[in-house]
Parts: sequence; structure tokens; C-alpha cells
Amino acid sequence: MREITGSLFQSLDGVIQAPGGPEEDQTGFRHGGWTFPYFDESLDGPMSRLLAGAYELLLGRRTYEIFAAYWPHNGDQPIGATFNAVRKHVVTSSDRALDWNNSQRLVGDPVAAVTRLKDSDGPDLLIQGSSLLYPALLPAGLIDRIVLITFPVMLGRGKRWYADDPETARSWTLIEQAHAPNGVHFASFARGGAVQTGSFATKPPSAEERALRQRQAEGRW
Repeated sequence: MREITGSLFQSLDGVIQAPGGPEEDQTGFRHGGWTFPYFDESLDGPMSRLLAGAYELLLGRRTYEIFAAYWPHNGDQPIGATFNAVRKHVVTSSDRALDWNNSQRLVGDPVAAVTRLKDSDGPDLLIQGSSLLYPALLPAGLIDRIVLITFPVMLGRGKRWYADDPETARSWTLIEQAHAPNGVHFASFARGGAVQTGSFATKPPSAEERALRQRQAEGRW
């Protein structure tokens, strides 16, 4: 069975849209390229470990099209040769041709298709970007590791990678982190178990607390 890692550049408010450049997304998003001012050599180590080794790419259609228009013409960049060579699995309902080298379509229901892929033999899978995959794959428990590279900027609006779905509730275990002087934070998490809860209360609830809880339960809060 393959493991799936989801890797994301995100703002402090969880936006992942068009991190690479102003021309990356022409849908009206005003802050394309918001990661550029923060990139320096301080995260070369963890990023190299993330992108090194044997893996295949798992991509949504829009991220695939962005990559397919860029990387075949920029193979001289450090990651370009790898992305051009590895197999690309594309979750899409479009019949548009997948012309980028070594690309194949995942057909049918996305969760079922990714489950079959995950259960097959082969290298582990790396998701880059592809915000629409996470609301489907996280509740299904298909993502084993999440790598968040968080930048010290709030964008206010834009595509986010998580969904309001109770099935995504779980704990995650930190396995690696690095912090750049400019505020960029790299953190890698492995999937954990159920969310653990507790209380800091050391005394029985006061009359005011009991009344408040009653109003909350009745929807009068």
C-alpha cells in the first residue's frame, strides 16, 4: 500500500491559492505570488527532503494544468526534472488530453479512484496544491501525512484546503518542523487517532455556568 502526503503552501488564514506568481491564476485573485518575498535558503533542507526520493504525483485537474504549462519548459530548475519524469495521476472529470509526459487520468468517483491507487503497488504519492482534493480525501482517511509550509501573511479570501466536515476531525502527530528567521514555518504531521478532549475546570460549575449551558443547549445564547 502506498502512503499519500499532502504538501501545501498556506497563509496564516489557510489560503493556498496561486502561491507561485501573479499569472498563476487568472480568476480574479489579487495576491498571486504571495510566497515569493519570503523564499530563501533557510528552508532548502526540509523542502529538499520532502521532494527527494521516489514518489509519484497526485494532482487535481487545475493544478495539473498549471504544472503542465510550466514544468516542461523549466526542467532546468532543481525540481523540474523530477516532476517532468515521474508519473502524474490526475483526478479529473474532464476529457481534455493529458499531454504532459507520463500522465494518466483517474476515472470515476475520486475517493474510490484514489483508494484503488493507494492500494496498488508503486511509489508513495505526493499531492502538491490541488485544494479540491482535500475535502474528499481527508474525511475518507486517505491522507497519511500533511506538510504545511505556512507564510506570515493573511490574505483574507481565496481557496482553502480544508472543509467544514466533522469526518475530518482527528489528531495529527508532529514529525518534523523548521522555522525560518523571516517567519516561514515548515511542519510535517503524520495522521493520528481520534481527537482527545478534557477540561481545565477544578471545581463544580457555578450557578451562572449552569444557566449559561442551559441557554446554549436551548439555542438562546
